[in-house]
Amino acid sequence: MGQPARSSLTPILFAILLLFSANGFAQKTLSHEEARALDHQNPIWESIRSHLPDPVSASAAKLESAADILRARRFLEDAMDFYGFALERGGEPVRLLNKMGVTQMELRNMVAARGYFQRAVKINKKSSEGWNNLGVIEYLHGQYDRAIGYYKRASKLDKTSATYHSNMGTALFEKKDFSRARKEYDIALKLDPEMLQHHGTLGVTTRMLSPEDHARYCFELARLYAQRGDEPTMMHYLTTASEAGFDIMSAMNTDSVFAEYRKDPRILLIVKNGKELRSKATNIAEGATPPPPLPSEKH
Repeated sequence: MGQPARSSLTPILFAILLLFSANGFAQKTLSHEEARALDHQNPIWESIRSHLPDPVSASAAKLESAADILRARRFLEDAMDFYGFALERGGEPVRLLNKMGVTQMELRNMVAARGYFQRAVKINKKSSEGWNNLGVIEYLHGQYDRAIGYYKRASKLDKTSATYHSNMGTALFEKKDFSRARKEYDIALKLDPEMLQHHGTLGVTTRMLSPEDHARYCFELARLYAQRGDEPTMMHYLTTASEAGFDIMSAMNTDSVFAEYRKDPRILLIVKNGKELRSKATNIAEGATPPPPLPSEKH
C-alpha cells in the first residue's frame, strides 16, 4: 500500500464533526475489550471476520490492508489490533503509528493518539503527516499556537500538501488573525483548487466555531475568492455570511477588495434576503405566527 501522507487527515476532520461536539470529551471511555465486544454485536461482523488474515502467518501488508478495511467499516478496536499485528510483522512503523494515532482519535482516546504521533516523529523527524496530526491534537485542545507550529513544520516538510496550509489557516482564524489565515487558505487553494469542495467545504469549522465566528469565516472565504476572481463562489459565501448574521455591507465598505461590489444590486439583494431570513427565523423561535394572507382581489 502507498503511504497516505495526506489522506489520513481526512477521517480525522470528518470524525471531528461527529465526535467532538460540546460533550465529546466527556463521554465514558470503554476498555479495549468492552468496546470490541460491543462492536462485534454488529450483524456484519461475522462476514468480515471470516475474511480476516491470520495474524501469525499473514504478511504485514495484508494485515495493514485488513486494518484499513476494519477502520473503514468502523470496527476501530479490531483495526487497532491488526495495525499492531502489522507492526509486529515488520510493517513500516511511521505509517502504521500514524494510522494507529488516527484510529485512537476516532475512538476519542486523545492521550493515546498523541503518544502514537509522538512515536512516529521520534522515529522519523521528517514525517510531515506525524507533525500535522500532532497539530490537529493541539488544535482540538485549543492550543492554537502549538498547532500552528506543528502545521508549519509539516508544510515545510511537504510543500505540496494543501491540507497542512488549510489546517494552519483554521488555527489562525481561531486566533482572529484573519489576514494570515487568508494567506494560508490562498496557498491551500493554489495547491488544490478543489480543496474546499472535497473536504466538505466548511467541514471542521462549521461545528467548532461559534455562530458569529462561522459567519465571519464565510466572509473571509468570500474575500479570498474575490481576490482569486471567482465571483460565483464569492457570492455564495457572502450569502452564507449574511444569512448567518454578519454585516457584510459594513465590512465591504472598508475593504478595497470589494470596492467594485459595494453598490452591486446582487449584494443589496443578498443583504435584503439575509435580513428577511433572519427575521423569519426569529419569529419562528419566538412562537410568532405569520399574518394571514390578504384576501385576493375580485375582478
